[in-house]
Amino acid sequence: MRTSFDKSRLKILLLEGIHPSAERVFRDAGYSNIEAISTALTDQALIEKLEGVHFLGIRSASQVTRKIFESADKLVAIGCFCIGTNQVDLQAASEHGVVVFNAPYSNTRSVAELVLAEAIMLMRGIPEKSALAHRGVWKKSASDSYEIRGKTLGIVGYGAIGSQLSVLAEGLGMRVIFHDVVSKLPLGNASQVPTLDALLSQADVVSLHVPDLPSTRGMMTRERIDQMKPKAVLINASRGSVVDIDALANALRGQRILGAAIDVFPVEPKSNHDPFESPLTHFDNCILTPHVGGSTQEAQENIGVEVADKLVRYSDNGSTLTSVNFPEVALPPHPQHHRLLHIHENRPGVLSQINRVFAENAINIGSQFLQTTENIGYVVIDVDRDYSEIALENLANVEGTIRCRVLF
Repeated sequence: MRTSFDKSRLKILLLEGIHPSAERVFRDAGYSNIEAISTALTDQALIEKLEGVHFLGIRSASQVTRKIFESADKLVAIGCFCIGTNQVDLQAASEHGVVVFNAPYSNTRSVAELVLAEAIMLMRGIPEKSALAHRGVWKKSASDSYEIRGKTLGIVGYGAIGSQLSVLAEGLGMRVIFHDVVSKLPLGNASQVPTLDALLSQADVVSLHVPDLPSTRGMMTRERIDQMKPKAVLINASRGSVVDIDALANALRGQRILGAAIDVFPVEPKSNHDPFESPLTHFDNCILTPHVGGSTQEAQENIGVEVADKLVRYSDNGSTLTSVNFPEVALPPHPQHHRLLHIHENRPGVLSQINRVFAENAINIGSQFLQTTENIGYVVIDVDRDYSEIALENLANVEGTIRCRVLF
């Protein structure tokens, strides 16, 4: 596929109520063909809406499947305005030459603050007392009500959020332990434990901060929940697939643990107008929030700026730094040249064919950048403005080409 376009022809679609800061970044960079929609779209509706769209912005509810990539022939990049990218078929994205970006850091503080607040509320039994008060019941008691000072916080997944939560919790006097699949340098006085089982047996508060992977799906089973201390609480603000919700409901029903807070669910409504159903709605000692861990004004504004800026940089000069599915290339400006972006299957001989195009057409190369992953090769070539169209035409015919475009 070959494309040649400038900013005035680029079409941008933003779904799920992405913060206006994203649109502001695009407009400040000279992009004007922008449509913003407040909800996610079903498969067929998304396919129809993506006709002619070059850049798509989504949050966590939209599902971008292989079928959608096969239909969206103009799509060149997706911005996930959130941390996770499991809502996008990354393999299909790569095969169709679509680069995917996310926002791994912009909402970490918001999530960490919510988790810490929930830990305090649950250890004090506040959710249940509040629910009873709303029903006219006055339960003034210190029974099963604890300070978090001196308690042990067990963090599962010591990444950007987990490590920040660690620092905040220590500031309130908690002892912090964590488990991660790789060795991590602890912050403050936190200590890494070798197994999840070891963490569950020690922690008064268990907080989950792991991605959606085959190894983490259903990680908190009935057996693992049973390993938790009898007066412990479980908090999940990571991915909805991580906790066996029925097992957690049974543990709460049997008063096996003190309480829980769940922000993410295996199946979530696509919009605020759709009903929410869960077996956890019956328990006063379980805080249920509608996937709002990163939903603060500060976080959403930061995410809008971060992801939109990545899309603009890719559109303007081809930079793919921090992409989750593409070779990462940080590129300088190209004021005196046109820039050719060639995405191809990573196999022997493709680069030789690319260079042959320039030799046979007597086109001088101003600069060239190459980076590869296991399956994808990404070559960026700066050439004199007079030769970009003929180069683009020939590069599109190179065997193994996935997508080729020129930036003016």
